[in-house]
Amino acid sequence: MSIVIPAFNEERRIEKTILAISEYMAARSRPYEIVVSDDGSTDTTCEIVARLQREAVPINLVRADRNRGKGSAVRLGVTASKGSLVLVTDADLATPIEEVERLLAQIHAGADIAFGSRGMRESQLVVRQPAHRELMGRFFNLLVQVLLLPGVHDTQCGFKLFRGEVARRLFAQCAVNGFSYDVEVLGLSARAGHSIAEVPVRWFHMNHSKVSLGRDGVRMFQDLLRVAFRLRTRRYDLAALEVRARETHPAVLSEKP
Repeated sequence: MSIVIPAFNEERRIEKTILAISEYMAARSRPYEIVVSDDGSTDTTCEIVARLQREAVPINLVRADRNRGKGSAVRLGVTASKGSLVLVTDADLATPIEEVERLLAQIHAGADIAFGSRGMRESQLVVRQPAHRELMGRFFNLLVQVLLLPGVHDTQCGFKLFRGEVARRLFAQCAVNGFSYDVEVLGLSARAGHSIAEVPVRWFHMNHSKVSLGRDGVRMFQDLLRVAFRLRTRRYDLAALEVRARETHPAVLSEKP
């Protein structure tokens, strides 16, 4: 399993996150690599990761030449991954690494992509977001359902597991650099016919979010419109992805809310 962590100025929490993932995976004797995709950090994030590399933690550090956005960092990290499975998780581990077992169960059942959700009846929001953030999140999800992914309760939880080749093929076509990259990759995969599973998870709101509701909210809405337009006008190479989808597994329904 390749565990991709997009990072931008994460010196306060990157070490704790890496060690938590490493300890969890090692205890289960699963071969793994951690891919830290640095998005042009200006703090000591890369120095901390380099030190952990020297301490024999299996880390592949990839670095962008400048800050481009979370979507760009995820794309760079997935491209560098080598695993037969690829987990994308946030640097704050708002969804604990243990929740990967729920996603793995769906992959073993035949899904190509299993993604954590905060919006299902069985989801456990242990520490909730401030009310205004929850309200904006629900409004954005409503737009996502209307324009792109009907029936999906939450695209923005940063905890997604892919079959490795599926992830690398999908992200090779993605173009969104910002926080709406989740919408693009899930919309693209659904349109191509990949089987996707939405899975309720435990989730903790973490302080120091890098998402600005004003600036980033506008950009996310703009990116959502662009993705919907590109899918409707077939600006992506869907034929290549559809061939791959037929080579994988039959569709798996999302867990019921």
